[in-house]
Order: sequence, then C-alpha cells, then structure tokens
Amino acid sequence: MPSLYDDPDAFAVHARSIPQRAPGVPRAVFLVSPAQFRLAEESARDNAYMRMTTAVDPWRALAQHQALAQALACAGVPVQVFPGDPRTPDAVFPNNVFATAPGRLVIGAMRHPVRQQEARREDIRAWFRTLLHYHEIDLSGRGFVAELTGSLVIDRSRGIGFCGLSERCDRAGATAMAAAFGLQAVLIYELAPGEYHGNVVMSALDGRGLLLCPDGFADARVPRALASIHADTTVTIDAAEKAAFAGNCIALGADGLWMSACAQAALRPATRAAVTRLGLRIHAVELDELEKAGGSLRCMIGEIY
Repeated sequence: MPSLYDDPDAFAVHARSIPQRAPGVPRAVFLVSPAQFRLAEESARDNAYMRMTTAVDPWRALAQHQALAQALACAGVPVQVFPGDPRTPDAVFPNNVFATAPGRLVIGAMRHPVRQQEARREDIRAWFRTLLHYHEIDLSGRGFVAELTGSLVIDRSRGIGFCGLSERCDRAGATAMAAAFGLQAVLIYELAPGEYHGNVVMSALDGRGLLLCPDGFADARVPRALASIHADTTVTIDAAEKAAFAGNCIALGADGLWMSACAQAALRPATRAAVTRLGLRIHAVELDELEKAGGSLRCMIGEIY
C-alpha cells in the first residue's frame, strides 16, 4: 500500500530517499479533439480560469487542437487522437478522466455530470482494453471525487505523487488514486482558495525537478518542502506566470517541456534560464481558444505508460 502523508516535511525526507527507477515521461500520448467546442457552465462553478463571458470560435479551437497533435508528432511523440463528442462540448481535457500506469487504465471519478458522461466513453475504454490489453480500474461511482492527473501530479521516475485537494478531489479520492497508480508515497495537501487542480500550480519535470507556484498552495510549508526534494533544480513561477498556464506544462520526449504559447510568452527570463539548466527545451503551441475552457496544454495530454 502507498504511504500517504499530510506532513510535507516528512514527505520530503522520504521522497529524497527514493531513487529514480522508471521513465519520467510517457511512451505515447492521447488527445480528444473538440467537437462543436463550447464552454460548459457546470465546469465554471469551480474553475476560475474559465472565460465564460468570451465568445468561442469552435473552428479555431479545432484548428489549434490539430496543430497541437501535429507538433507532438513532428517532435517524435507518438500521438493517438480520439474524436470529440458533441454531447460533451468541452471534453478536450482527457487527463482528468483517463490516465494510465503500466498495464492499467484508470478512469476518474468526476465531480460534474458533463464530465461523468465523458468518463463513460466506451470507445476509449475499449481501445486500451482490446488493443493494449490494459486492466481497467474504474474509480467512478464510489462516492468520492478523484479527477486523476488534474488533481494528482505524479513524479513517474520515483513513483511518488502530490495530490491537491479541492472540490475536484477529496481525501478518499486521493487515497484511491494512490493505490490505482501503484505509487510509493503521496503528499496530500490543500490547494489555495480559487485553485481547482494541482496541475495548474505545479508540474513534475521528467524527474529532473519540479516547477511550481508557491501562491497555489494553501499552506506555505508545502511548496518549501517540495522545493527541498530537488533543491537547486526547482523552477519557481510567480502568480502572473501561473495565470497564463505556465504551471500547466508537461515534459515529453527526450528533452521537451511543452506549454501553450500564452504560457511561454508570460515566462520571466529567470524562469526560462531555470528550465534551460535542467536540459529541457520549451515547445509552445497556440492554444488560446481552447484555454477559454479553463485548462491548457497539460490538461489536453493523456499519458500512455
């Protein structure tokens, strides 16, 4: 069973003792394309990043999504794209609903009914079950909320996780995810008021370090303890960078750090230099139309381990 921690300092001590054993990046990724893209009012109840008063262009959203898939493929990242469903018009963030560990497909317990409908997609489940022969672990309908790698940021290289509690993930959901992903240790912490997912305020960078925004945590001890795990390889972003989705980035491939063009434009010189020191190259894709739905590039990436 995984070790669950509420004390960030005790977690940091344990995390520093765990060596890197596994790949820190996925072997492939999957996306869900937008279909008649529009914003879901349900999701806006607890997602302050959504721009509900802004007009949405569904064709521009589709073009930007296609450009993301093409950019990943051109960079050598294998990509599977599933078609969108008009019944779930903002279902372009599959990492909250479907995630993997080696040999396992984990299905999230979504808070809002529109996302619960997304989780019932049989074609995605069947693709993993029949093509990859993955065992299915369905967390939905168990009385808790667990929005997978939206709430739970995982350092895959060490098998540890950082789970932010909010309306999108409760303690029981965090516990269930720790077991489903087979993690060694998980820190459970409270997100700052107004934050809905942990992957907006931090990212694990292929085991090389962590990128995080201290303002995104309710308890200041948490970012300090997390920074101590990697010491001088922690990349700290500020509130303005976080607001532009710089925290919603993902390491992919041999040396890539992927984020939206808006996120890249917001990076301070010190942040860029810190990323470069980790041996990572920034790849940026224009996603501003899709970002109106309150998520960015990392939320659009489902990982295949």
